[in-house]
Amino acid sequence: MSRNNAERLHTAVLVAPASEKRRIRKQRRQAAAKLQAEQLRAEHQASRAKYAADLAERRATTYISPTGEPGPAQLRSPGRLRLPRHQDTSATLAGAYPFLAEGGLGSDGVFVGQDLYSGGSFVYDPWVLYARGLITAPNLVLAGIVGSGKSSLAKSLYTRSIPFGRRVYVPGDPKGEHTAIAEAVGGRAIVLGHGLAARLNPLDEGYRPAGMSEETWASTVAARRRDLIGALAETVLTRPLTPLEHTAIDTALTGVVRSNDVPILPMIVEHILTPTEQADPDGRLAEDGRLVGHALRRLVAGDLAGLFDGPSTVRFDPSLPMISLDLSRVTENSTLTSVLMTCSSAWMESALLDPNGGQRWCIYDEAWRLMSHPALLRRMDAHWRLARHYGIANMLIFHKLTDLENVGDQGSAMRALASSLLANAETRIIYRQESDQLGATARALGLTGTEQRLLPGLGVGQGLWRIKDRSFVCQHQLHPGELELFDTTSRMTSETRKFTIPED
Repeated sequence: MSRNNAERLHTAVLVAPASEKRRIRKQRRQAAAKLQAEQLRAEHQASRAKYAADLAERRATTYISPTGEPGPAQLRSPGRLRLPRHQDTSATLAGAYPFLAEGGLGSDGVFVGQDLYSGGSFVYDPWVLYARGLITAPNLVLAGIVGSGKSSLAKSLYTRSIPFGRRVYVPGDPKGEHTAIAEAVGGRAIVLGHGLAARLNPLDEGYRPAGMSEETWASTVAARRRDLIGALAETVLTRPLTPLEHTAIDTALTGVVRSNDVPILPMIVEHILTPTEQADPDGRLAEDGRLVGHALRRLVAGDLAGLFDGPSTVRFDPSLPMISLDLSRVTENSTLTSVLMTCSSAWMESALLDPNGGQRWCIYDEAWRLMSHPALLRRMDAHWRLARHYGIANMLIFHKLTDLENVGDQGSAMRALASSLLANAETRIIYRQESDQLGATARALGLTGTEQRLLPGLGVGQGLWRIKDRSFVCQHQLHPGELELFDTTSRMTSETRKFTIPED
């Protein structure tokens, strides 16, 4: 306490003798002065003790230099940290309050690009997020109009996952975009088409998982072959099979497997159209399977002849980092493409559904072609439901969410299956959408009004990521080498350069 603010002692004599002596008054004043002096002395001693304690504490405390800690391995700062002063209106600052940004998904996983709201790096990995409990389904849906950059995002996601030990399966590549990538990462692309040497036998036993008994393996192979032949027949006939037709297929498959080590489709067709007398003593089985036999005959003597009508000339190696089946030579006919994808997916399904096969991406490109066929749609739905058990992350790529409305009739089982793919995918990535698609997209994904208004203004490589109940706007970033490898506009740009008129 300063001297000016010092406490003052006041004495007042209410009752005093009328004839008080001068000596008594002097003694009273001296006593008051003595009390004030003792109080000032005590305050002065307390202040000196506090100063000495503070000085000792400062001398015992080690402070970091403004230029950083000493030593060759310490992090140094070039100077004092000085932040520029920012001034803005209260209306603008109110939008930033309380000055918080989305924390992101963490740093574990595959780098994607930049979070446009927080400015930080955006990292995504379905297996990491599942292990952390942030998602319960590792499947992913990717939608965007042509030229928005969705293909580059899909390719960078699975190629950047390969160094983490993940493998990539592309059961069908209608445009052949993944062939060069498979070869670049040390994988293999199997090109199927008329006049080519590659041939696949969908009835091969395929890859056998380790630890499976002979009885279980035989039952698994028989069930897979039966499901495949039924799916092929339904795809060509565009209708479900009757019980009589299922019997015809089972009888033919049993007879062919019993008498041949390597069954092929022409043998199945022959046994369905002309069953043995022992299998069909009264001739009714041939009549019951006549339509199925002629439908499957298309695979061996029609427009699919030479692709799946003989022993396999290529071997499926599940240890490769990437396997892709290139169907770009046969994309003119959607039914033909669907049949090929049914055969090819069954061919690699034994390795895909191996619980000990590790973590794998399964890429379904041009999904609108697949969902129009019930057999393929049911197979996809089964893979999506069992994704967690087999360690698979399925990626479904299409242009717009209204493609789901073209699957089957309203209220049909096919429409329900197509909608369930969205329900079993907690990661939804939406790239730029046209204005007339905003309402349907928002209803299908449950977007807010703000998220819906974002979609038409997204640039190339920018997407709205909906991961369960969290939203991000991410700018996808590509390495120059990736940009050259993933480019799908080379023909357009090369033709433009070819016809450019040079200046004089």
